[in-house]
Amino acid sequence: MVLPFPYGLGAALAIFIAFPLLLRRRYMSRMRGYGGESGTGGGGFFGMGSSGGSSGVRYVCLVCNNKHKGGTCPRCGSKMQRADF
Repeated sequence: MVLPFPYGLGAALAIFIAFPLLLRRRYMSRMRGYGGESGTGGGGFFGMGSSGGSSGVRYVCLVCNNKHKGGTCPRCGSKMQRADF
């Protein structure tokens, strides 16, 4: 209502696009230093409580309780599994 039609529409679109981007950038900069004293970057929920040497998601077979990395269990061939972080 302050600016004439084409300028007001452009300003409103710029605000509705730029404001969430600025909020996301501020939130991510806060999360960057969260968790981990070394310069690994950390942040987020996954990987915060994991030990230093783990390099990904491991799966645990629900049938034979075998830990593996793939889609099917190499021991029994079952596809029933849960993720172990």
